[in-house]
Amino acid sequence: MTSKVKIGIIICNRYRTCAGGKCLRALRNKEGAFQQYADSDMELVGYTTCDGCPGGNVEYTGEEMVKNGAQVIHLATGLLVGYPPCPYIHTFKSFLEKRYGVKVVVGTHPIPKKYLDLHTSLGTWKDAEWQPLLESTMADEATRKAYD
Repeated sequence: MTSKVKIGIIICNRYRTCAGGKCLRALRNKEGAFQQYADSDMELVGYTTCDGCPGGNVEYTGEEMVKNGAQVIHLATGLLVGYPPCPYIHTFKSFLEKRYGVKVVVGTHPIPKKYLDLHTSLGTWKDAEWQPLLESTMADEATRKAYD
């Protein structure tokens, strides 16, 4: 019997009008950061924005997601690939984990090739602190191209 993982997603407010197509596709296909649940069913229990810098909604949305059963909250890939990447990503992760005792994963869908190419050329992610944050969203080139 497979277990069901209940997931919340917080996106960057710059993308507040995003319909979630890439995140939901990755969730459905168990790609990107969702491939870690390959042997589980998943249920989305919340999807919202951080409410803009410095993330005023993170405090309240985390509580709502946990009340709805969230076991894991994903900080969407847009927080990584937007320019500049979210300056509060470490703060959000730490706060949500400590305040709500919930696992927080950075990333949802695989990083699209065009964003990987851009950030590589800009040197955005050269600092070693980015590597653990990018890990779950890296994919093979064909998958990255499919998310362009």
